[in-house]
Amino acid sequence: MFSAIARVFKTPDLRRKIWFTIAIIAIYRIGAFIPAPGVDYSAVQQCLALGTTEGGLYSFVNMFSGGALLQVSIFALGIMPYITAAIIVQLLRVVIPRFENLQREGPQGQAKLTQYTRYLTIALATLNATTLVTTARTGTLLGCDIPITTSDALPVILLMILALVTGVALIMWLGEQITERGVGNGMSILIFVSIAAGFPGAMGEIWTTQGWRTFGMVLLIGLVTITAVVFVEQSQRRVPVQYAKRQVGRRTVGGTSTYIPIKVNMAGVIPVIFASSVLMLPSVLAQFNQPGPGEEPSWLIEFVQTYFVGGAHPLYMATFFLMTIFFTYFYVTITFNPNEVAENMRKFGGFIPGIRAGKPTESYLAYVISRITFPGALYLGLIALIPLIAFVLIGANQNFPFGGTSILIMVGVGLTTVKQINAQMEQRNYEGLLR
Repeated sequence: MFSAIARVFKTPDLRRKIWFTIAIIAIYRIGAFIPAPGVDYSAVQQCLALGTTEGGLYSFVNMFSGGALLQVSIFALGIMPYITAAIIVQLLRVVIPRFENLQREGPQGQAKLTQYTRYLTIALATLNATTLVTTARTGTLLGCDIPITTSDALPVILLMILALVTGVALIMWLGEQITERGVGNGMSILIFVSIAAGFPGAMGEIWTTQGWRTFGMVLLIGLVTITAVVFVEQSQRRVPVQYAKRQVGRRTVGGTSTYIPIKVNMAGVIPVIFASSVLMLPSVLAQFNQPGPGEEPSWLIEFVQTYFVGGAHPLYMATFFLMTIFFTYFYVTITFNPNEVAENMRKFGGFIPGIRAGKPTESYLAYVISRITFPGALYLGLIALIPLIAFVLIGANQNFPFGGTSILIMVGVGLTTVKQINAQMEQRNYEGLLR
């Protein structure tokens, strides 16, 4: 392993890309601890020391910001506005024909969609920044009575919102710089760093509060989970495709065999994010509809607080599991179009052995997708439940390191980045990073 790493740093071009990526990551992590203008940093630390934010409403978003959200820093919104915007633009391809046409135009159309994603990111960042500043001023964000803002004047509030939106734009630019001049996909790398930044604190808390036996059990669970995730993420169903020979001028083309790789987990981590976001809505409604002094809470608020706040109730877990399965099928249906794949195969003279071209090919691909998506959906649902089960068994918070969204993202980004480094090594040295 060490010799492979040494070979990476002996390649000048690759070494320069890796150091550039590390420098961008360092800038990103420094920005996570620079307080936004108008924020009292000492008051924020006092509120965090009270421990009232564990498992709260913003814990999920705080994980994607690398802890910057609850620090109320200039990077408090993190990468979440960009993730949301990218998902929305991808879903709009099904609804708006213009977006679908841009997707088919190649690099030029992709650049246009990227520009739309940037605009939508800034709009969502403005909305999120306004909400964050409002909750910070009222004390709802950190759940304590200590004021964390230095002033309620309108210019100070507008300056805070501007700083948070500018932070999102800067993060987006840093991610694009990694993609162009560094190693791997920039946005994915920043998400990976944000999640990994919380691991030492989470593991240290388990060691301190639960003891070394629980700590060892968590490490064992982590190794098993990572092994299972790597195995499933690499698993695929290869549908064979044969291309007939064609005469183009004096040349004979075609006659080759290939395959369509259909991954077991085609949806990635998106269904877990969708399910988590939807189940977060009842908590929002309950939080902003609290009864006044001397008033009795309504039955709906009591129901939400009993079953859908905290994530420890079996009804919440069952709902989360079923919604993850539903969103897995929903997202795969949107992203993989059997009709389009079958039509492209027919245009280039391709066919699946034993299956006629056209409608039978489309039906066969739809059948394969439905069969392969079912175990993938069950896998996502079980992985997503790991932190909730740990919350009940060992009293960990909902940011339990080994499980759910964090492991899926980290393993996926890690595998993709290693493959890219390996491909660049093979181009230069005939010997890759992996043997």
